[in-house]
Amino acid sequence: MAKTLAKSVITCDMEGRIETFGDGSEKMFGYSKAEIIGKKRVSAFSPGQVVLEHVPTWLKTASEKGEYLGRTVFVRKNGELFSADIRITPTFKDGVQNGYCGVTEEIDVPVQQAMPKISLMTKIFTWLVITRAPFLTAVIVPILIGAAWVAANNIVTPFPTAKFFLALFAGIFLHVSANTFNDYFDWTSGTDPANNDYFLPYSGGSRSIELGLVSEKSLLLVGSLALLVSGVLGVLLTLQSGVGILAFGLVGAFFAYFYTAPPLRLAARKGLGELAVGLSFGPLAVAGTVYALTGRATLADFLVGVPIGLLTIAILWINQFPDEEADKATGKENLVVVLGKERARYGYILLLVAAFGLALYWTLVSGLFPIGALLVLAAAPLAIQTSRIILREYRERSLARANATTIQLHAIAGLLMAAGIYWSDSLARLLGL
Repeated sequence: MAKTLAKSVITCDMEGRIETFGDGSEKMFGYSKAEIIGKKRVSAFSPGQVVLEHVPTWLKTASEKGEYLGRTVFVRKNGELFSADIRITPTFKDGVQNGYCGVTEEIDVPVQQAMPKISLMTKIFTWLVITRAPFLTAVIVPILIGAAWVAANNIVTPFPTAKFFLALFAGIFLHVSANTFNDYFDWTSGTDPANNDYFLPYSGGSRSIELGLVSEKSLLLVGSLALLVSGVLGVLLTLQSGVGILAFGLVGAFFAYFYTAPPLRLAARKGLGELAVGLSFGPLAVAGTVYALTGRATLADFLVGVPIGLLTIAILWINQFPDEEADKATGKENLVVVLGKERARYGYILLLVAAFGLALYWTLVSGLFPIGALLVLAAAPLAIQTSRIILREYRERSLARANATTIQLHAIAGLLMAAGIYWSDSLARLLGL
């Protein structure tokens, strides 16, 4: 039987935010109560891959069976690993579970022996977390819209499939670069360390540095390498489609880096961050795709990207709600901070109205978009649903439902628009137009 060296008792809410931190916990983990209570989550005490693979299961077991008993490895403030036995039980208020209590006993067992097994899938998932891969739809969708626009208008035949994939992966790597630079500079500026109210995985960054999945230096390297790969693919496209690709690439790289990097730090400059995101994942991504495939871009090619760009801003906008206090405290003056949550909720609704309204106007009034673009309206119920949530719950943790729905709205609306544009002639014949 392992010898017990020390004991700790910690309680947290349902999201892992620490509420009580005993004297034994201070000695065991090396943090003071002032550093921890209300400022950190219990994930700070476990190796990142253990958090990804095992902690959710442990908590689920505790909730369903009333207790979880196990052996694991924890991390002190100085980075030292140690072995421990842990007992997790649910806590309740008025008969409803409101958190967990963790009793940790440090033991004299080698770390290698106590470390939970980490699967290959978790190791792969680690990199999906670091790169924030689930958010790559923000760049994939406008690229698909641009490709559909080219195909539907027969701008170039046959469709240049090889160029399409070059443009797609150039965009993906540029977005990975933006994601990792964003995480790096939000961490080093103090914005993410100050934020304990984020909605994982919708806001607050990937938390990959906090979890110990990657070091600051390595994260900066990942961002730089992703930008380099995007640049190489961009050069290949330039050789095939023309020097205009360089202009699109340089603007994209500028926004990817300086969105959170000093001295510009666009995300902190009262709307410049929102503008940069809307342009990058809307008009620039769509028109850049058109240029990559055809060697030219017109005003119409930029305008067709405006609705999806506005929906991308909506994702950023609603994800800033839980981050408002940390952003304000660290000088990150985005528009949600400037307006305040109460007024900013109407800004969110205005973005959705503008996105769908412009699609309607440019289809039915100006005739810029083909009739099939109206297929985007099939996503309107999602827009109504998420608008209702933000109006009522903009100050609540339950707003996370709207964060998730906004991401779905962006993807579904964008894919519907791409499909509608691509099959516009068939849809028009079906409708007798």
